[in-house]
Amino acid sequence: MSRPPTLTLPPCARAYSLTTERGAFAVHDARPVGVPAGTALLVPGFTGSKEDFIALLAPLAAAGFQAVAVDGRGQHDSPGPRDESAYAQGELARDVLAQATALTASGGGPVHLLGHSLGGLVTRAAVLLDPAPFRSLTVLSSGPAAIDAAQRARVRTLIEALGRLDMESVWRVMRALDPPEAADGATPPEIGAFLRRRWLNTVPEQLIATGRQMTEEPDRVAELAAVPLPKHVVSGAVDYAWPVPLMDAMAERLAARRTVIADAAHSPNTERPEETAAALSAFWNGLG
Repeated sequence: MSRPPTLTLPPCARAYSLTTERGAFAVHDARPVGVPAGTALLVPGFTGSKEDFIALLAPLAAAGFQAVAVDGRGQHDSPGPRDESAYAQGELARDVLAQATALTASGGGPVHLLGHSLGGLVTRAAVLLDPAPFRSLTVLSSGPAAIDAAQRARVRTLIEALGRLDMESVWRVMRALDPPEAADGATPPEIGAFLRRRWLNTVPEQLIATGRQMTEEPDRVAELAAVPLPKHVVSGAVDYAWPVPLMDAMAERLAARRTVIADAAHSPNTERPEETAAALSAFWNGLG
């Protein structure tokens, strides 16, 4: 579970509801001074939200990009139905396409798509449906297929618990299983309160459906490699969900740019935001 280092939006950003042809989505939108060089659409991961990108907003705006972080349907501040079928990967991918269309209509320039973790699988599916709205795709801490075997077991346990317990009870079980570095004493109280609030706000069927996607995702790298779109694979130096060598190999198969963020793990966006933003903006600026 990503833990944002702050919940305070920078002065360049605002929170609002982005209206699309597939409904409204809660976003954080950071604007640069002057005309944007492009728009970064930032899609969060499993159990995540737009807040996971707060620390990227100011440095991306300073680099000249509009940065828009979104809550997907049923995720934290975006509403969603109590129906697992609504969270099929194809449905989530079409939401991303609708978000990109709405942002393009607002005049933010070419859309650079980024997906973190589960978001990497969803954004890949969006690009495979229709790459036309996008200038590039960045896969952040996400791999070629299903997550690592040990993590598959954990997610399946979570799915089983969500099927028989209420969200508050599952939250207490998850906290009991947290590693020492995630204990209450190691997490600022306001962040801890936010994490609980975000969990309780998220639709359980969204978690069940997307959890299954993470455990069952097939390898679609060859399909993605055939899409003529610039690609960037970014990760920390270690990763528990997809081993780093697996992401190295994926980048080679994609003929993608590869960036490893030192001293970061599964969430470089929260752990090393300045370095991550620099890597992202360098890639986007290099595309012309």
